[in-house]
Amino acid sequence: MTFTPEPLDPDDDRPPYEQVASSLGAAIRTRKLSPGDKLPSHKTLTDLYGFARATIQRALRDLEDEGLVVSRKGSGVYVRNRTERPAGLRPYVEQAFASTDVSIDFAGFSSETLHSSLQEPIDKIRVGRLTPSSISIRILVPDMSVPHAAPVRREDGADDPRLRRRMHDMMVGFTRSITNSIHELSVLGLVAETNVSVRVHGGTQFFKLYVINQEDAFFGYYPIRPNKVVADGEAVEIYDLVGADATLFHYSVNEGDSSSGAQQVEQARMWFDSVWNTIGRDLDPDGK
Repeated sequence: MTFTPEPLDPDDDRPPYEQVASSLGAAIRTRKLSPGDKLPSHKTLTDLYGFARATIQRALRDLEDEGLVVSRKGSGVYVRNRTERPAGLRPYVEQAFASTDVSIDFAGFSSETLHSSLQEPIDKIRVGRLTPSSISIRILVPDMSVPHAAPVRREDGADDPRLRRRMHDMMVGFTRSITNSIHELSVLGLVAETNVSVRVHGGTQFFKLYVINQEDAFFGYYPIRPNKVVADGEAVEIYDLVGADATLFHYSVNEGDSSSGAQQVEQARMWFDSVWNTIGRDLDPDGK
């Protein structure tokens, strides 16, 4: 196998090790480097990228921390075979925006993580470093006008309308920001076609799900943890769904000889569409 990386962006102001890690990560995600492939040697990568050996080593450590590669002593560094592994969402979202047509389906609690993950690719579109022709985002979140299993008061496990109003306001804030940012790209003429749709459902959202460009799915459970929040100006001890502690597992239609990833993505798409098209209804920002 002869690996030739894409040229690095001369305007990229990130540290060199991050640029190398991003380049190699993109090659892995697009299967230019397939599961089980051995990466070029440190010397070869040094020659290919023009950075010092220490930079290459740092980049490979970052990829190993992300779960994309595994180092085998005395043998080299290999693309990890197992794709059902904890995965970082952000690099995949950015890679998705390198496509002509971008689609993201999200089901979760508030869309806070999605909002965060979109900021960098949106910035790159604004400065012309990413140029998709269309962006379509569907967001599916729980209807906080009705009681849920969580968040609830910690003292008695009871529903508290103040907590639901707080979550509704957070949800509206994140989804409105996403909608406005994506719509702005269309108004500025940077993306020809954009659409963001938000729907709610009446069930408690115990997991988060992303389907990206119909090819990659990320799934993770929300653990329930004690928390203390301010609702209507009062501190409240609660049991909360904690998105920051949700480990995401990645499945892809591009899994080589394994059909497991393709089946997982197909089922994720089926589940999302089934809820979206049946019990999902458009979000009312006023919570009515």
